[in-house]
Amino acid sequence: MQDKVAFISGGGSGIGQATAQVLARQGVRVALAGRTPEELTEVAEQIARDGGSAITVPCDVSDEDSVRSAIDTTVQTWGRLDIVVANAGVNGTWAGIDDLTVDDFRTTVDINLVGTFTTIKYAVPHLRERGGSVVVTSSVNGTRMFSNSGASAYSSSKAGQVALTKMLAVELGPAGIRVNVVCPGAISTEISDNTKAENEDVQIPVEFPRGEIPLTGGRPGSAEQVGDLIAFLASDHASHISGTELWIDGAQSLLQG
Repeated sequence: MQDKVAFISGGGSGIGQATAQVLARQGVRVALAGRTPEELTEVAEQIARDGGSAITVPCDVSDEDSVRSAIDTTVQTWGRLDIVVANAGVNGTWAGIDDLTVDDFRTTVDINLVGTFTTIKYAVPHLRERGGSVVVTSSVNGTRMFSNSGASAYSSSKAGQVALTKMLAVELGPAGIRVNVVCPGAISTEISDNTKAENEDVQIPVEFPRGEIPLTGGRPGSAEQVGDLIAFLASDHASHISGTELWIDGAQSLLQG
């Protein structure tokens, strides 16, 4: 992994931040993309203090030109691109179909799914030069868990990410580009801050007396655990893994599916 270059969307916090720190410790040079420059700078400075290399490339994944510019800046700075972590996303509005507007649905899909497509699209010409790895951050919702009533927009976008991953794994395989997707369950991040929850009237109450996450008795996982998984998928240790979704949820989705 030494001296490889990674582009990480949503790199200023949560899973993106943790992934950047894990990769930087392994010698990867990381480009931190996101909508909040102050967060990106803080993460980049921390990586530098730890002896790693990082740049910030402010980017809104719902803006095609912004994504293209951020990826171009990354390649212009370091001359290559080896790893893409399409991680940026929002929970968006959670509401029943009677209350969920078309704009609510479209906004969530534009950021989560179209943003993932755009990120990969503009990275691929650079990845073709020597092969590489793409890792998409999806979710248990929409892939193995469907009990969160009202999460229709979010779940649809996350299911779409898995389908996109599998299609591109086949298409890009001959170019030596691997494409995989991770599906986290409950993880301690700030993503709930961008959730507009209006789904109380459609939630179906269920009790899990032994905890919602069997492996931990209900405790959520950490962003660092997801970062470790993404780093593995980006590495040569996963050289024959492509088109695969991996759930990292302590068996939560099997219980709550």
